[in-house]
Amino acid sequence: MAEAGVTCKRVLVTGEVQGVFFRDTCRQTAALHGVSGWVRNLPDSRVEALFEGPPEAVANMVEWAHDGPPAALVEDVQVLDEEPHGHSGFEVRGTPPRQNL
Repeated sequence: MAEAGVTCKRVLVTGEVQGVFFRDTCRQTAALHGVSGWVRNLPDSRVEALFEGPPEAVANMVEWAHDGPPAALVEDVQVLDEEPHGHSGFEVRGTPPRQNL
């Protein structure tokens, strides 16, 4: 059940976004905005993040993802609405294994 005043967005960021401190800068920026969730590299060179918290703070993080850290070259950001998961804190996660299709 969604907590009042809490929103959740999943973002998939495409471009030169791995190896440029995207995840750690995302974690630091989320902490500054009071946003919970996680960020991880994907095997296909994208970065995936889940932002959860007050709507304005989450919107700030989604906006930040369109630029990322200074060394990133963001080409596209896909934003998906999700139900809040009840995360507390923000973590950098490992890369999930590549799925064989």
